[in-house]
Amino acid sequence: MKSMAKALFLVLVSVALLASPAMANDKPGKGITLKPARATWNTGFFQEALVRRGLTELGYDVEKPKDLANPIFYKSVTFGDLDYWTNGWFPMHNNQLPKDFYDKADKYGYVAKAGGLQGYLVSKKDVEKFNIKSLDDFKRPEVKKAFDKNGDGKADLTACPPGWGCEKTISHHMNVYDLADHINPVKASYEAGMASTIGAYKNGEPVFFYTWTPNWTVFKFQPGKDVMWINVPKIVPDDAQKTAVERMTVAGVKGAVSDPIKLGFVVSDIRIVANKEMIAKNPAVKKFFEIFTLPLLDINAQNTKMNEGQKSQKYIEKHVDEWIADNQDKWNGWLAEARKASK
Repeated sequence: MKSMAKALFLVLVSVALLASPAMANDKPGKGITLKPARATWNTGFFQEALVRRGLTELGYDVEKPKDLANPIFYKSVTFGDLDYWTNGWFPMHNNQLPKDFYDKADKYGYVAKAGGLQGYLVSKKDVEKFNIKSLDDFKRPEVKKAFDKNGDGKADLTACPPGWGCEKTISHHMNVYDLADHINPVKASYEAGMASTIGAYKNGEPVFFYTWTPNWTVFKFQPGKDVMWINVPKIVPDDAQKTAVERMTVAGVKGAVSDPIKLGFVVSDIRIVANKEMIAKNPAVKKFFEIFTLPLLDINAQNTKMNEGQKSQKYIEKHVDEWIADNQDKWNGWLAEARKASK
């Protein structure tokens, strides 16, 4: 009996010794605090919440994200004041990076590779009525008059707030295409501006706006049915775009007035940006960042829920729960790979 008991004891000890590393590896982030940021556009909140949830499941204590304008975040992550965000748009954000960025920070994985489509859209019925093909058509008096909301003689464009990367590009377009006397970019809150645009469209008025994907706007306004993507007159890149000129003309865009279409914006990769020192100390975080990715349709669907009123953090966390439940095998696989990397 004693020998059997001893043998059983040895088996149990062996199992415990084998299990302990696995159990410890289950929470590689235990005792470590991470400081994230997130962008000021709420269409990027979903991926931030998903990544934060993943890191939390890996055992990290992840603080509430700080909402920051792009240049401030990139300086902060370089200084080490913040650890990461999921809202890097490249190459669009390249000109907002500090000079020593790559010494202290880097880009990881692809939240959505080539997911950042940007451009100008016009109500389809007015594209057809006025034969609008590009921004140059807004120099025509009858077009300006149709899209002039405030009576200043210019067509009103729902544009980007100051501090966003797209705001600089739109300003560049106004200059290089000599549009300053013809188009008025409205730079108020984007959400408020688009709410006004939706209201105008429902009243049968012409609409003219900038948007990007992923975004709820392409759910509310379906390209090809409600609105059409229009061209810029010709491709004239700004300094940040010069290394990716070939990504400013895109073929196969649904609802475009031409194929290919000259969007005037570089199709961007949405990537996670993180502090290198933090990454070096946390291989599980690095691996999770490298493999995390989301289909554009999933982001657009969640963004639409937010636009329809489900925009509080409580709702966003509910959307995270739902997405994980619908993608449980993929989610578990990401976590398993991250844990394996921490061994």
